Amino acid sequence: MTNEFSATMLPVGKFQTDLTWMLFDPAKIMATRQEPHKPAQWVDVPVHTVLIEHPEGKILWDTGLPRDWETKWEPTGILDFWPVVADEHEWFDSRLNEVGVSLDEIDYMIFSHLHWDHAGNGSLFNGTNAQVVCSKAELDGVSSIKGYCEGPYIRHDWSELNFDTVEGDVEFLPGVKLLQTPGHSFGTMSLQLDLPDTGTLIFTSDAVFLGDNYGPPSITPGFNYDSEAWLSSVEKVRRVAQETDATVIFGHDAEQVRRLGDGPVRWT
Repeated sequence: MTNEFSATMLPVGKFQTDLTWMLFDPAKIMATRQEPHKPAQWVDVPVHTVLIEHPEGKILWDTGLPRDWETKWEPTGILDFWPVVADEHEWFDSRLNEVGVSLDEIDYMIFSHLHWDHAGNGSLFNGTNAQVVCSKAELDGVSSIKGYCEGPYIRHDWSELNFDTVEGDVEFLPGVKLLQTPGHSFGTMSLQLDLPDTGTLIFTSDAVFLGDNYGPPSITPGFNYDSEAWLSSVEKVRRVAQETDATVIFGHDAEQVRRLGDGPVRWT
């Protein structure tokens, strides 16, 4: 069986927010005595999923933002902090239709973590034949959530899924590696793809939001579950990227997305 495979990044809309949530950089965002009324920076935050077409099956990495975000998020109190902006062709199901893939063709559904902007369409996989995967640390971390939501977790997104979990860094399929990069959440993972033509890509998910977070020096976002673990994970991504001469695709970097283009981007 050939080891050749492809990866397609699917932009699936964006939300908007105060930059402070993404980048806690006093030089860029904080008021000073000289600028006491420095305005907040309201920015676009693009979201993507990744479709991997592999000889051993189709993999989907994350599911993005839900169409019914206003209804689903209303009980959480985050509507005014993270409003979603998406054209019809950008929704998760529209993007899958665009590349000619249906939900029942997905063999493996892998979540980088279970926050609302990465698992927002997770419930669509209830009852499908897809093997659903996340890190054990993430699943253990959310196990105590009993109500509708807690922080950036909405139980409806994932509570009825039957998970398989992974621990440590694993080669999930030939050329497809899952890297443990916690800190942003209990068990955030990054995705390493060793493609035959392109070489290595690393999709950081929220282990690194932006190129500005990556640095060097690393600059933390406005919130993390564990900032020390986050810093270690950033340096892990950097080390792996240097060892493999990888291209690093950040989780929510609008400037990087503009360079790549606003439609599906395919690598082989």
